[in-house]
Amino acid sequence: MKLSSFTSGKNNNFNLIRMAAALAVLFGHSFALLRLPEPLGQRLGMSIGSISVDIFFITSGFLVTGSLLAKQGIADFILARVLRIYPALAVVLMLSVLVLGPFFTTLPLDAYLEHPQTYSYFLRCMAMSREIAYYLPGVFDGNPYQGAVNGSLWTMVYEIRMYLLLAGLWCACTLFRYKAVALFKALVVASALVSGVLVLIRHFNSQDGDPFPQLFFMFASGAAFWVLKEYIQLRGKWMAALSAALLISALTSPQVFFVAYQFSIAYALFYLAYVPSGNIRRFNAAGDYSYGVYICAFPVQQAVIALLPGISPALLTLAAVPVTLVLAALSWHAVEQPALKLRRLLARAVVAKGVSPLENQRP
Repeated sequence: MKLSSFTSGKNNNFNLIRMAAALAVLFGHSFALLRLPEPLGQRLGMSIGSISVDIFFITSGFLVTGSLLAKQGIADFILARVLRIYPALAVVLMLSVLVLGPFFTTLPLDAYLEHPQTYSYFLRCMAMSREIAYYLPGVFDGNPYQGAVNGSLWTMVYEIRMYLLLAGLWCACTLFRYKAVALFKALVVASALVSGVLVLIRHFNSQDGDPFPQLFFMFASGAAFWVLKEYIQLRGKWMAALSAALLISALTSPQVFFVAYQFSIAYALFYLAYVPSGNIRRFNAAGDYSYGVYICAFPVQQAVIALLPGISPALLTLAAVPVTLVLAALSWHAVEQPALKLRRLLARAVVAKGVSPLENQRP
């Protein structure tokens, strides 16, 4: 069936996939935070965490592009992105500064509270600028991964950049008014193709230091899949062929796996998101805890390491998962879900004031 036949409703496996990816990041960090090599990292040439981040960016590119094309209003697009990211982030940062920091800092409490780094941490993380803050004064200084409070936040800087680039592209295309949608779709597909070639060139010329090209390609791939959803078919035999190619390439070399991975991960993701059904869809009833897991796991793991020096990666994972899940559930039900409801109310207010989407402006 065509991909477009699956995208009209919300009954899919994205919540489950994102949760699995968030927990995979936690698992990978259980090794990284102890300065130990991650399983399969050498074999695949990439970490489980980096694959999970790619999954987040593909999913994000797909869903936010669909949202933008459906609403065709930049104000609603920005409002949705802000209310999805910042309320929960602000709560996690405040808890890190006012609860985690005072408990784990090696400084006297008054010195910690008076230190300018304590407050710049919150402000710089909320700003999501290039120079995101990772350290609170005296916190986790004795951990193997010294001092970092929430290393997972670096990817959110790039996530926001992708949103801004997508919004900027849409605004530029609207200058052409009635050709805006067609031009936007063409440029999205072109961006995916060009960035894919660039990723391959950079990789085989040992220029992998900057994560932006890879993350942009993943985001653009997701966006292109939405744009081309009328032409993409989700077939079991194609999924089986891609799975076999990934397995064989993984057993061959990291270089071969890299190429196979780049051009199969998006299709595999959307097949798994839409085709498997039945009892697996019951997971959606729990809510979307993946964002909470992602932004809470790293500080929880650092806290466990500080409390239990010498802990193994397996025990670190077992100890961190239940605490992180509880925090993620609280984040979803007390912060994220109310923020999404607020977004809907504000969106209705925007429409009530007569701000019409481009799709309603016919010649």
